[in-house]
Amino acid sequence: MLSRLVPLALILYASCSRGQEDLTAEADRRADAVIDKVVAWRRDIHQHPELSNREFRTAALVAEHLRSLGMEVQTEVGHTGVVGILRGAADSPVVALRADMDALPVTERVDLPFASKARGEYRGAEVGVMHACGHDNHVAILMGTAEVLAGMRDQIPGTVKFIFQPAEEGPPAGEEGGADLMIREGALQNVDAIFGLHVFPYKVGSVAYREGGIMASSDSFRIVVKGRQTHGAVPWGGVDPIVTASQIVLGLQTITSRQLDATLTPSIVTVGKISGGVRSNIIPDEVEMLGTIRTFDAGVREQIHEKLTRTAVSIAEAAGATAEVMIDKGTPVTSNDAQLTRMMVPTLEKVAGAENVSVSPRTTTAEDFAYYQQQVPGLFFFLGVADPEDKSPAPNHSPYFYADERALPVGVRAMSHLALDYLTKE
Repeated sequence: MLSRLVPLALILYASCSRGQEDLTAEADRRADAVIDKVVAWRRDIHQHPELSNREFRTAALVAEHLRSLGMEVQTEVGHTGVVGILRGAADSPVVALRADMDALPVTERVDLPFASKARGEYRGAEVGVMHACGHDNHVAILMGTAEVLAGMRDQIPGTVKFIFQPAEEGPPAGEEGGADLMIREGALQNVDAIFGLHVFPYKVGSVAYREGGIMASSDSFRIVVKGRQTHGAVPWGGVDPIVTASQIVLGLQTITSRQLDATLTPSIVTVGKISGGVRSNIIPDEVEMLGTIRTFDAGVREQIHEKLTRTAVSIAEAAGATAEVMIDKGTPVTSNDAQLTRMMVPTLEKVAGAENVSVSPRTTTAEDFAYYQQQVPGLFFFLGVADPEDKSPAPNHSPYFYADERALPVGVRAMSHLALDYLTKE
């Protein structure tokens, strides 16, 4: 009996392998055919950037494209978000692919024929607007992926959900937005796994991934130190909140260097702004401090919050002042599901070439893709967009940030194959 089963198993394996090879070849052929459109979309979106929760033109462009592909399209999800649903040969499993659409309040300094000249309003001021983080590439890549997979819908063993998200950079003051709001409004309904990418100044066409925490959590804090105003020539007549705030800045640095187990995970506590006082010879009543907290572990994140409050309050009390601490819990750790990552690394190597795929170092920047990963297994990876001849490529968020378009075909193929391979393996 066993002798008859073994050849049958080999036949079935060979048949499945040929089927997967056919899907791969078909996806690559369609990706090659759509790349000119992807480049054109990317340049158009780059030239017409929009700030968070104001991505009206971009959302309309995306929705029109998805409808032209025969998808079910949901608009105004999380304000300006767009969700396209491509139903293949089966309703499940369901895989989601995500791209973020918003630009930054940055005036572009790159000399391009399609450079942004856009202006917008940010915190009450008129600002330049630029895709300084590369989200224009993300949108164009996912639009291209949608066209590739829509042409193969009868061969797709499941459903693909395309999530075009607003406000990854954070919603305007007083508004909600981003991944968290899209999830609350149903963007992840029925989804089994999600994939996303981010362009980064690594070698063009390369791919970098990491199991577990790849990008840090990001929390902000505000500390108000209250003393007692006095003449600058008579400091003993009051309580100096400026000196106290200075001591708190130094004390906060001992949280990561002395109060936490340094072997667990990298962590950062940074004070980015101190303001107080009106003139040189008056010690003021109070000082305001603003800062950020970054780490790669949820437990360590909670420890830092507790220790930051205790440290600031205790130092202030020792000086005869008071400290009011407010921590705004922001984006969680972007943490790649270990099992999903291991399952999909061969797909990334197939697309980019094994020699161009590497384990990424952690980065203390943050990404609200993390919210999706709290709900379903997710894999987030970096796509290199830096010319290897450029020895000092500008980082994301710089007015000189530039994404080499030779990375776009790799991005389209990576997202297409991740969806196909995941659904096939499931």
